[in-house]
Amino acid sequence: MVFEAHDEPHDVPVAPAAGPANTPDDSADDGVDDSVLALKILVAGGFGVGKTTLVGAVSEIRPLRTEEQLSEAGAALDDARDVVRKPTTTVAMDFGRITIRAGLSLYLFGTPGQDRFWFLWDDLAQGALGAVVLADTRRLEDCFPAVDYFENRGIPFLVAVNCFAEARAYGADEVARALDLDRGTPVVLCDARDRDSGKEVLIRLVEHAGRVYTARLLDSVG
Repeated sequence: MVFEAHDEPHDVPVAPAAGPANTPDDSADDGVDDSVLALKILVAGGFGVGKTTLVGAVSEIRPLRTEEQLSEAGAALDDARDVVRKPTTTVAMDFGRITIRAGLSLYLFGTPGQDRFWFLWDDLAQGALGAVVLADTRRLEDCFPAVDYFENRGIPFLVAVNCFAEARAYGADEVARALDLDRGTPVVLCDARDRDSGKEVLIRLVEHAGRVYTARLLDSVG
């Protein structure tokens, strides 16, 4: 397994240790900016839909990847149709970071796509604000496990259709009906290779998750 991490230590998120609040004498030099809000986002979907590509395209740090070469042994397990040019697969996670605006950063965790690695999802999902489910319209059925996972756990998500050149174009409403999404679940079209397109997907997700959690809070006090 190859773990690629190319960032200096200051690029890795570290939570401040628990303890008494800083005093005026020791807060100035602790290096922690309490005004920065960091949110955890998952990027999920089927095998070969572009999860690693999206994380790498939007990340402002060089992403961490855990990729292995596809093998003959895995050929019977992995559905590689329409992704014949893909030589590797994520076996643990991808990780990247993007600053959406001053004071708001997103930490991105790309999930492995093959079902034999789904046992990792529960750990990756802990503390996540929401999730992007990437979709390829040539293999739309590959989205169902991710959609079911987030719906069953009440994690807000949107579906981002990665518009491959070889794929037939479908509108957002058509995809929503095909996936039988709950009303209000956004569907957006994107190019996972393009940073601006990926950033727009993440902004839409944060906005959607904010509305979902606000509605839940109002329901709980109403």
